[in-house]
Amino acid sequence: MTTDAGRRPADVRIAASILDSNLGALGDEIRRAEAAGADRIHLDVMDGHFVPNLTFGWKTIEAVRAVTALPFDAHLMISEPGRWTDQFLDAGCDSITFHVEVDAPQIRPALERIRDAGRAAGLSVKPKTGLAALEPYRDLLDIVLVMTVEPGFGGQAFMADVADAKLAAARDWLAPDGACEIQVDGGGKRETAEVIGRGGTDVIVVGSALFRAPDMAAELSRIRSIADAARRATVAG
Repeated sequence: MTTDAGRRPADVRIAASILDSNLGALGDEIRRAEAAGADRIHLDVMDGHFVPNLTFGWKTIEAVRAVTALPFDAHLMISEPGRWTDQFLDAGCDSITFHVEVDAPQIRPALERIRDAGRAAGLSVKPKTGLAALEPYRDLLDIVLVMTVEPGFGGQAFMADVADAKLAAARDWLAPDGACEIQVDGGGKRETAEVIGRGGTDVIVVGSALFRAPDMAAELSRIRSIADAARRATVAG
């Protein structure tokens, strides 16, 4: 794999979501996130059908791929990820995650295609979807992305009950040895970092809390520090 998925470093990693960045200066915003210490760039692709919002596609990703060496982590909130897998691979995505709630026949072939390309493959679950939905694809997962908001828009309120119910369970059930990376997306900020870290999360997707912060680097450091402390306390306990 070309990303760090599949390994479980001691520190929680931060994926900077560009959804709430200044898209008119996307290259500069990506550079700003890298300078602030982000570990990867999270790309929320929405088709206006699977979710009630429309963002950007592989052409935009391709246009900014040369801006940074950070991994590009694509989260496809689209109805037909299997149809467009090759385009996102060709655009330079290092990992591609899509939703287990899409039509099932395309899921396994798309995951296999991503892995065959040497990239990290993942599935995401909406707040109301149980982790059991991932079971048929367990052998192909490098990433499990737990949504703690309803997918579609940035800046939503964090669902603490979903985090409590799913994060530790995802770690314990899917990959107790750390072979599968656990991500959380939705409401990531300093006020929620303790709950997220307590669940054993590897990667926190953070958007508006970073791009609207007066000091992005300081805010990123605070979020990481809180989540790290919570995760280590849970392991020690």
